[in-house]
Amino acid sequence: MRMRETLEREIKLAPGEGFVLPELGGERLPPRVFVSTYHDTPELRLAEHGVTLRHRVEDGAGLWQLKLPAGAARLELELTGTPARPPAEMLVLLTAYLRSRELVPVARLRTRREGVRVQGAEIVDDDVAVLDGQHVERRFREIEVELREGDERTLRRLAKELRRAGAKPARELRPKLYRALGLAGPAAPVAIAPDTAPREAIGLAFEQQYRALLAHDPGTRRGDDAEELHRLRVATRRLRAYLRAARPLLDLSWAESLRAELGWLGSSLGPARDLDVLLAHLRVEIAALGEDDAAYLQGLLDTLAAERAAAYVALAGALDSERYLALLDRLEAAAAPPLSGVEVPLAKLWQREARKTRRAFARLGDDPRDDELHAARIRVKRARYAADLAAHELGARGASFVSAARRLQDVLGDHQDAVVAEERIRRWLPSAPGSAFAAGRLVQRERERRAAARAAWPAAWRRLDEAARRAAR
Repeated sequence: MRMRETLEREIKLAPGEGFVLPELGGERLPPRVFVSTYHDTPELRLAEHGVTLRHRVEDGAGLWQLKLPAGAARLELELTGTPARPPAEMLVLLTAYLRSRELVPVARLRTRREGVRVQGAEIVDDDVAVLDGQHVERRFREIEVELREGDERTLRRLAKELRRAGAKPARELRPKLYRALGLAGPAAPVAIAPDTAPREAIGLAFEQQYRALLAHDPGTRRGDDAEELHRLRVATRRLRAYLRAARPLLDLSWAESLRAELGWLGSSLGPARDLDVLLAHLRVEIAALGEDDAAYLQGLLDTLAAERAAAYVALAGALDSERYLALLDRLEAAAAPPLSGVEVPLAKLWQREARKTRRAFARLGDDPRDDELHAARIRVKRARYAADLAAHELGARGASFVSAARRLQDVLGDHQDAVVAEERIRRWLPSAPGSAFAAGRLVQRERERRAAARAAWPAAWRRLDEAARRAAR
């Protein structure tokens, strides 16, 4: 059975004393009463990361609900089931958070809800009782405005109407589970202040990327949003780059061992991600050729789609492996990394990477080979991530460097994508000789893209070099 999914976009408000829902038109919703049992580890690992898992009973029917962070919103997944055990389909999405830890009931809430559907949103007034057996420990009340269709302006407009009727802004209002357990909310990464010592900044940076990795693990497992795998791969690459840049400050054997395991993870993520990128690009390019030629190239897309499906199966195996779970344990502990005893400003370590990048580009010559430009892009990425690690020391000048590095990465990335696309088209063509003319047109488009990138990269490099020199002053 496929899970029902909803992107939950809502605003919470606190009802003032004597508050009643104003007349806003729309359709009155039928009153509801449901009991939700929340499940987490004894140490509340899910709640720490903004994840909630609950079993809800309403009118005798049971429903499991899993809520995952999705930027400013939350992705809600639902599946019918008995309270005995969460569905396997949900448990697999929690693998990175749980890592074989036991789930236990941590809170039980009864909610009496009334509300109205208006202007593409549902406004509900929830009277919540926190239960201990049949005993009510305490009560609280909250107003939710949840968007069902339309955009964020609808939410803001309705929230404004409710505030006029006596509801209060509730930035401090937490999800129901957190209120029931007396928690402040999901743990937020600690910001890295300008005066943070290098050894502390490294640990905080590791923690930030570890959290990013956890956040994008469930979406990667689901496989229906290429951006989730992209963000997971970025977090992996950042962690490797941070370990490389900060090597003088870290215990060398610890850092190199962890880098090697992150390299394994990156290699596991790469094939599926590369096929995501290639397929998305070729679909656009093939459509631009027109219906007649596109029909001849459908076989290419089908071949790549089959390869992508196989790559995601292999990726799922890696994410389910004990090796991956052990790596997550090591990354969690990396918030307090073993140090070498050397204390060096992170800006100095970035300067070292910037100098290496400058030397690499000086060796390119006027007409570098494709593989040389690809290697240069990797060098730019390392310098950019080193600047990210030292951002609190470099300030605005570092931000300018990162922006210029991102621009050069994009140009060189277009070049590499065009090279790879042409190679894959040529590899496929012998299996479909009747598609030669359409494939030739497609190759020509890739060569034009490659030529445009070759024309653009020198200027992008000069801007990056200038930004590096300014940041190093």
